Amino acid sequence: MDRILVGLDASPRAAWVLQRAVELARRGGGKVLLFRAVGIPVGIPHEAYSMSPASLADLLESEAKRYLEQAATKVPPELLLGTVIGVGTPWQAICAAADHNDVDMIVIGSHGYSGIDRLIGTTAAKVVNHASQSVLVLRERAPHDEKPAT
Repeated sequence: MDRILVGLDASPRAAWVLQRAVELARRGGGKVLLFRAVGIPVGIPHEAYSMSPASLADLLESEAKRYLEQAATKVPPELLLGTVIGVGTPWQAICAAADHNDVDMIVIGSHGYSGIDRLIGTTAAKVVNHASQSVLVLRERAPHDEKPAT
């Protein structure tokens, strides 16, 4: 896999997903393209209430850009293709960015599967079902899931 799009969402597990994707790129001789989708969040920042819709989009993209720039510092320069921000529903934005940037694989994390996700599906499930590329969904093991040493 030469070009790997890494979908990051600023969740606590995103750093772990990035680390695994960098390891995969290093082993396979590939490079990573860091991606973050932005849309109208559930918890809108308080300053957004006084902004025009265009200004709100600019604010969200600016925050995403800062996040990706910080994440990029964790990637060896020789393995970094760049950063991309997509506006819209995360799964659609991920699939569109993967196609537009001609990547070979998408790497994303999984939140797990509970509650409403069982009814409407997770972002990861939607990416798997709609992407043109191979998708690696990473699930971080909880401490109780680890196998005992033998």
